[in-house]
Amino acid sequence: MSILVIAFIGLGAGGIIAGIDVFLKSRWILRQPVENGLLRRVSKYVSDGAMAFLTREYRMLIPFLLIAASFLAVANRGALRFQAVAFILGGVTSALAGFIGMKIATAANARTTHAASGGLNPALRLSFAGGSVMGLSVVGLVLLGVLLVLLVTTLVYGGGVGPLQSTVLPILSGFSLGASSIALFARVGGGIFTKAADVGADLVGKVEAGIPEDDHRNPATIADNVGDNVGDVAGMGADLFESFAGSIIGTMFLGIAVQGSEPLRIRLMVLPLVLAFAGLIASVIGIRFVRTGGKASAQRALTSGTIMSVLIAVVLAFFACRFLIGPTSIISMTGAIRIFFATTLGMVAGTLLGFITEYFTGTNTRPVRTIAKSCDTGAATTIISGLGVGMQSSFPPILIIAAAITGSHSLAGTYGIAIASLGMLMTLGTQLAVDAFGPIADNAGGLANMAGMPHEVREITDQLDSVGNTSAAVGKGFAIGSAALTSVILFNAFREQVGINFIDLMSTRVLTGLLFGAMIPYLFSSICIGTISKAAFLMIEEVRRQFREKPGILDETEVPDYLRCIDIASSSAIKGMLLPGVVAALLPVIVGFVGGVEMLMGVLIGVTVSGVVFALFMVNAGGAWDNAKKMIEARGDATLGSEAHKASVVGDTVGDPLKDTAGPALNILIKLMAVVSLVIAPLLKSYWGL
Repeated sequence: MSILVIAFIGLGAGGIIAGIDVFLKSRWILRQPVENGLLRRVSKYVSDGAMAFLTREYRMLIPFLLIAASFLAVANRGALRFQAVAFILGGVTSALAGFIGMKIATAANARTTHAASGGLNPALRLSFAGGSVMGLSVVGLVLLGVLLVLLVTTLVYGGGVGPLQSTVLPILSGFSLGASSIALFARVGGGIFTKAADVGADLVGKVEAGIPEDDHRNPATIADNVGDNVGDVAGMGADLFESFAGSIIGTMFLGIAVQGSEPLRIRLMVLPLVLAFAGLIASVIGIRFVRTGGKASAQRALTSGTIMSVLIAVVLAFFACRFLIGPTSIISMTGAIRIFFATTLGMVAGTLLGFITEYFTGTNTRPVRTIAKSCDTGAATTIISGLGVGMQSSFPPILIIAAAITGSHSLAGTYGIAIASLGMLMTLGTQLAVDAFGPIADNAGGLANMAGMPHEVREITDQLDSVGNTSAAVGKGFAIGSAALTSVILFNAFREQVGINFIDLMSTRVLTGLLFGAMIPYLFSSICIGTISKAAFLMIEEVRRQFREKPGILDETEVPDYLRCIDIASSSAIKGMLLPGVVAALLPVIVGFVGGVEMLMGVLIGVTVSGVVFALFMVNAGGAWDNAKKMIEARGDATLGSEAHKASVVGDTVGDPLKDTAGPALNILIKLMAVVSLVIAPLLKSYWGL
């Protein structure tokens, strides 16, 4: 049987398995009861608001997808015009994954709150099931999307090295570009929405009105809970959908470009597809190990599921490498072992990144305790200590990323770096499930407070919320690490496509590009943060207006206008996401055709190096401020409204746009610029006569 046929069967089987699991989990979640009438009503506000925003966002993106697809169809020649079709498919599948994940997440939150009355295990089981729907939807739709493009193009143009390298894979890169485009808009739009609501709710509700977090009297509370879903479920899902697709496709490009026999090159191209299928199987099994019993904690349950997924993936990766690159290839078993170790190195690097992020942002760790202590002396020292922690936190992850790149390259060259990147993402189904669990648990805690659930229920939801905050921070750190490696392999794939083997860093064009590229993350972040500032101002003014014009809100004789706050956040997010998205998509095109390929290479190197470090700083500083505030609040009711508490709220408010919008959006910025460059590589090669 042809090795390509085996890959097609694996992709199809993986997509079907993921689809069945998603269907069964979704049906089970939707069948769970929500008996409290107020809880049902409040959760419906959140669900309706989230789905309304997502529908509005996708409606705005349809013209962009059509215009970009038209450009690809007109600019390309011959078979490469089908990049436009692959581009639309990538965008549609990414959007579909976000839609499915958020639909179930907003259904799981109230059901988790209700399940908490039965103890920790039922609540964890339900909330994690909601997160796993997001994780498996992303992985399954990536496999099916890649399968559809590959199957059609190989049937039409052939499965030999020539057609694969010159036609099939360049068309497939359009799929990655479509996913990247949706990811950027979803991440930026969702981030603006959630932070506009969060800042308004915190500053007016906590600091000015002195009411607790998630208090139903706060008009921005519902919008804040909606934002958790559109930012950390749909946004993060789109981010990692794009990383997974880009990593698979970039590795396929480098595999087919390896010097060797035709059978070997095809096997190296197929290996990432087989590893992606193996990773899905590992995730489906590992997810079932997330459960608590006796005195086991929720954090330990999540860690058990993650570790089990990784162990199963390691075993499956060994057999995949042995089967594809083993005795039947020129490089023999030695080559298979080297590629296997490169894959494992990626898995280990991803796990270590999670632990380091947890150390710098987790509750009661030394860095966070330092920030919490500084809150006693005011907001200024809170900001200063948080900035210091954020800057320090970028050092260990960079060491790990550098070690992964160096180690995997020494094992299997540039292809080794690519396979390490894919190894980091092999168990994405489990990793994204853990990450999406965070906002579901956060919503469950908020709904428990708003619905006035018993103290025992709130204790359970608070436990889940605490673990969810850590898992969300770990997910962001993991996303940055995977973005770094994915960008490296996309850059190398671009270099192979344009036929340039040597880059002179002291060349005027390259150096100019490096400086320009290093500046872009700062410009991009300033646009995002500036938009949040404007949106937060509107939200703050609206919450103040409602408290002023409806004084009965605070004594519960009048009802807040939640929908008005949701509308403000939605409008601000839709308007604010357009400029950053267009800038990221057009910059590589402008630089490539005006400044040349060398300058574009400099830009890609600069934006990757600068963007990864800056993203680590912002995400970890914001996460540390957030948990420092939670440590202050855990001291007891007597601290709420104190100067230390107000200082912690200010720190958390400063960190929110960094950790939930600007920082995560940089992951997609560097990947989107790399994949745009890869897509236009044939055009640049022809234009500059390379």
